[in-house]
Amino acid sequence: MKNSYPIVLSAVEDGYTVYIPDFDIGTEGGSLTEAIEMSRDAIGLAGIDMEDDNIPLPAPTSVCDVEAGVGDTVSLVDVDFAEYRRKYETRSVKKNCTIPSWLCYEAECANINFSEVLQNALKRELHITEQ
Repeated sequence: MKNSYPIVLSAVEDGYTVYIPDFDIGTEGGSLTEAIEMSRDAIGLAGIDMEDDNIPLPAPTSVCDVEAGVGDTVSLVDVDFAEYRRKYETRSVKKNCTIPSWLCYEAECANINFSEVLQNALKRELHITEQ
């Protein structure tokens, strides 16, 4: 599910602090861009934690209803919770695959880690360079 949540940015000496009222959490960044990225990350993490605990995600507050101090900036940050979960989910899943018995024998004799080889092959095939 994708949604946009308001954030309150406050300039500080070494960057920005951010308050995310719908989740009652805060974060910070050394630059405006970093503060917005950290906000998206904080919302994504809080949101998937809530989903895991069967707590409904809050509806976004209207920007007009967000209280901000003098000099603060209210903005919106979009977060795709499904995408965030896919990107940062680290649990492993079991997949069965079929290979010729002779290949299995040779790989086992060479102490090949089947999971590692499959992961590397999938990343190469999908052009994934990180994670």
